[in-house]
Amino acid sequence: MSSRLEINFIRLLSRCESIASEKRGEAEWRLEKYVGALEEMLVALRKNPSKPTPEVLTEYIRKVDFLKGLLEAEKLSSPTEKALANQFLAPGRTPTIANERMPATKTVHMQTKARCTGEMRDELLGTQASGKGLSDRDLRNRRGLPLDERQSAAELDAVLQHHHNLQEKLAEDMLNLARNLKNNTLAAQNIIKQDNQTLSQSMRQADLNFEKLKTESDRLEQHAKKSVNWLLWLMLILVSFTFISMILFIRIFPRLR
Repeated sequence: MSSRLEINFIRLLSRCESIASEKRGEAEWRLEKYVGALEEMLVALRKNPSKPTPEVLTEYIRKVDFLKGLLEAEKLSSPTEKALANQFLAPGRTPTIANERMPATKTVHMQTKARCTGEMRDELLGTQASGKGLSDRDLRNRRGLPLDERQSAAELDAVLQHHHNLQEKLAEDMLNLARNLKNNTLAAQNIIKQDNQTLSQSMRQADLNFEKLKTESDRLEQHAKKSVNWLLWLMLILVSFTFISMILFIRIFPRLR
């Protein structure tokens, strides 16, 4: 169940989307005030214990940011700057109210892009009036050159289409670059993982070899000690036998006088 605060927020958001879809004059102030109130209600909605799910809350933030960006773009003086600013706006993905077939912010975004494109075309063709609009005389003068205007409009459409294609190609290249970077990162992770496994196996094998070497060293040391003991006894026996033989030789063969 939606809370009372969320219901009021949805109503005000729907009203702001409706105002944004209409053609507004310079003296229109309601949308800016309403968007400010939406920001305050959004802060309160985040702190509300019965706040909506994170996905719904993210969609609310997206729509409020879109309306704020729309107001900031409308304050720009140049139609080119307005069109560029509108390119970076992200409309909502889901309808605000149930009877909407398409999200209202997406409709407003399309209308704003079309209006900015028209203003850019008028600026390039020199048909944008400095006052409230074109006079009847100006309109009659413009109608006298329909072919040139159509050619200029076609050239402008071609330029805009070219820039749009460049943006799409750039976005595709960035997507491919990100995909390649991801694949390279995964491949590097796999290589590092295999190297770690190989290093672990080498360390275990080195530990086993060290244990075997230590065992063999102990055995060799014990064998060396045994060999020295036997040699010592053999030398003692040999010296004793030589001493005894010499005594016997002296006794048996006395010295001649």
